[in-house]
Amino acid sequence: MTLNENELLAKVPTQLYIAGKWVDGHGDGQIAVEDPATGKTLINIANANAQDGLDALRAADETQATWAKVAPRERAEILRRAFELVKARSEEFATLISLEMGKPLAEARGEVVYGNEFLRWFSEEAVRITGRYGTSPEGTGRMLVAQRPVGPAFAITPWNFPLAMATRKIGPAIAAGCTMVVKPAELTPLTTLLLVKTLEEAGLPAGVVNVITTSTSAATSGPIIADPRLRKITFTGSTQVGRKLLEQSAQQVLRTSMELGGNAPFLVFEDADLEAAVAGAMLAKMRNIGQACTAANRFIVHEAVAEEFSDRLAEKMGALKLGRGVDADTTCGPVINEKARENMQRLVDTTVSEGGSVVVGGESGSGDGYFFKPTVLRNVRPDSTILREEIFGPIAPIVSFKTEDEGIALANDTEYGLVSYAFTKDLKRGLRLVEALDTGMTGLNTGLVSNAAAPFGGTKQSGLGREGGFEGINEYLETKYVMTPDPFI
Repeated sequence: MTLNENELLAKVPTQLYIAGKWVDGHGDGQIAVEDPATGKTLINIANANAQDGLDALRAADETQATWAKVAPRERAEILRRAFELVKARSEEFATLISLEMGKPLAEARGEVVYGNEFLRWFSEEAVRITGRYGTSPEGTGRMLVAQRPVGPAFAITPWNFPLAMATRKIGPAIAAGCTMVVKPAELTPLTTLLLVKTLEEAGLPAGVVNVITTSTSAATSGPIIADPRLRKITFTGSTQVGRKLLEQSAQQVLRTSMELGGNAPFLVFEDADLEAAVAGAMLAKMRNIGQACTAANRFIVHEAVAEEFSDRLAEKMGALKLGRGVDADTTCGPVINEKARENMQRLVDTTVSEGGSVVVGGESGSGDGYFFKPTVLRNVRPDSTILREEIFGPIAPIVSFKTEDEGIALANDTEYGLVSYAFTKDLKRGLRLVEALDTGMTGLNTGLVSNAAAPFGGTKQSGLGREGGFEGINEYLETKYVMTPDPFI
């Protein structure tokens, strides 16, 4: 099904959403949302300033007490209706994602399914918030433990998964009874605006979710974070920005959820099924054009199979067709902007200067837009620059190892710890790897780990807290304990 792009864009709200109303922003000018495949403007939207942000927080704060008292079943039904509406409009959401972010339409459809699942999952979790009641150890009283919403939250979402990153935060907040201010990324705000319009149609009361779009992120977010009415911040993005937000959050001792950077190792052992390993590598590397925190960043391959693996991977990478994401035959879209493309070239050139070699790709694509050819690099030294940075693009550097211990040491040699991947037929080795790899998630003989029913998050400087799974709603709840005397005395 091919949608008319202009008709679709006409359905997207272009204003801020505060207290249940679509309103103009008071920032300078408007935000021009660009199609990264052409470099042309798709649509202009409202630009919020600091006062708009505080207005959104005020709306969330004024609604919090009322929303917290809404029955869990009612909150669940709103999320379920939103799930059904997004499902019915899945092609619209997928096309919009592809237009503003660049990913191939087939992948965008996958994001809609994945992202929408958070609405369904947390609609089911809303009615499972529990507590406990029991006798104190001394037998002198009764202890009551309950969970209640933490309060108004501020969600800052990234540009690379504009639907999934929004639903992964909005879903549990609504389910838990929290109100929220959402600030989508300046580069890809349209999907979030359409999502909130859909939530409004699903019956979400005014003030529960408020959305501000801004070109002055730090200046607009700062006053919100400093305001005592805010009780939680949830952020997905770079570790560098996450550190700054944690510093700011400390002033109000805010609850924080931080899903930060990654530098995922992808280990391939000598006994691995290479066909499966290459297929897994394509999933782990090229999902979202490599622009994902879960993307395989360092391919650590046993020396016995390193050359064959790199040749097979290069064949697959070289066969990808660059193009506009909404075009049916496109299998690899652009990176998000010119800065990202320049960074890809820098990483390739630096790796070659440090002794690596290009197997395929290694240069920008032709034509309009921010295209960079899918690239495989081999003979990469363990101390190469590219292995220290989060690539966030379609480049696969391959470094070899000799022993299991050496492979594990290379994998863990990073300040990040979000996800790891490993391919081996040896079950015992697989179990050893699960325990030895210092990451919050591991894909064992698979290149895809994300699932709404699973706790997503990392260790070390990859963040704090978990999103999704049973654990996800707990990030929006706080524990209340009550002691009462023994009622039988």
